[in-house]
Amino acid sequence: MKVGTQHGDSDAILRAMAGFGVNHICSRLPSVKMDERWSVDSLSKLRERVESFGVTLDMVPLPMSSSEISRFEMPNIMLGRSPERDREIDDVCDMIRNTSRAGIPSLKYNMTFLGVVRTESTRGRGGSTYSTFVYDKAKQDPPLTAAGPIDADRYWERIAYFLNRVVPVAEEYKVRLACHPQDPAMPPGRGYRGVETVLGTVDGLKKFVGIRESP
Repeated sequence: MKVGTQHGDSDAILRAMAGFGVNHICSRLPSVKMDERWSVDSLSKLRERVESFGVTLDMVPLPMSSSEISRFEMPNIMLGRSPERDREIDDVCDMIRNTSRAGIPSLKYNMTFLGVVRTESTRGRGGSTYSTFVYDKAKQDPPLTAAGPIDADRYWERIAYFLNRVVPVAEEYKVRLACHPQDPAMPPGRGYRGVETVLGTVDGLKKFVGIRESP
């Protein structure tokens, strides 16, 4: 296990991380769409710049962040809108290929409708604040996301459609894919804002891995 960070890749951050002995990072998002910043040349230059500080670029985020669905960079993948989602998945596959060609070993992504949900922060030691979520204090307002009601079956369909397209490409190009679990998990059977959060339990994550098992 290694200490890493995902606080960006500015020169100031890289100098600080190198000083603290944090020698493995996830970069910032190159671009929210497939453009020149996702080219092999641009990604290679990013890796080389990070390495010039004695830090290893272990991971790059895909434009599938932890934002709520109305702000999600590639919303059609989660909304199940074809042919739009197929075009977005084609872009993801090209990002995987170029990441591999640039010598970057892994990509992270999120498959969420809710984003990262929080309630009021909790006071901590020394005047700090702790990121907090208390289900019974959370206001489910509006009651549904832009995706409408999402039960477990519908959620799994969106996940499986995506994995069946991208995992073979990642295997071919030897890129590891890392999906963030639902943060925070919601009570099974209750969900939140009409969404049954299938990636918020151990059993759900096991099912996720089993959809398209990969070495």
